[in-house]
Amino acid sequence: MTTFDGREYQARFDALTAKGIDLHGEASLVRSFEPRTVLDAGCGTGRVAIELDRHGIEVLGVDVSASMIAEAQRLAPSLTFLVADLAELDLGRTFDVVVLAGNVPLFCPPEARDALVRHCAAHVGSAGVLVSGFQLDQGYGTDDFDRAAREGGLEMAERFSTWDAKPFEPSDTYAVSVHRWLR
Repeated sequence: MTTFDGREYQARFDALTAKGIDLHGEASLVRSFEPRTVLDAGCGTGRVAIELDRHGIEVLGVDVSASMIAEAQRLAPSLTFLVADLAELDLGRTFDVVVLAGNVPLFCPPEARDALVRHCAAHVGSAGVLVSGFQLDQGYGTDDFDRAAREGGLEMAERFSTWDAKPFEPSDTYAVSVHRWLR
């Protein structure tokens, strides 16, 4: 498992924001589904959760890293953030959108990636979606993710190459996927 220093990690994003770079592509795509509730799975320092909250969406952020969660709580003390392993997550509730932004499956040990996807899928409400984005050149691709999502009861509905919904091409090295419940 990769270990992060929350403050150091957040400093990267603060520097990009200071340069005027828009860091809210993930939140914008999530907002396009008009959710009332969102699980930000692998929330890191809370960047996506904080932006969604700014738009009046109820958000719960979960990350395995206590340092990342501590930074998220420092940045947004009014939001709820939990330290938990997504591969074992059971919150006892569902959400309109479960989002895995920023390579979340790749930060999980390879042997636990499918469990992470299945446990996140279990938190998607009956009319909800699982939205994920990650690099495809790291030993875990769309076929792997789609299989794990299907094992969790979801099927791929849409796939993009970026968070701003550019069409996906087979040669792309990044994918943003939207999964819905199997019908």
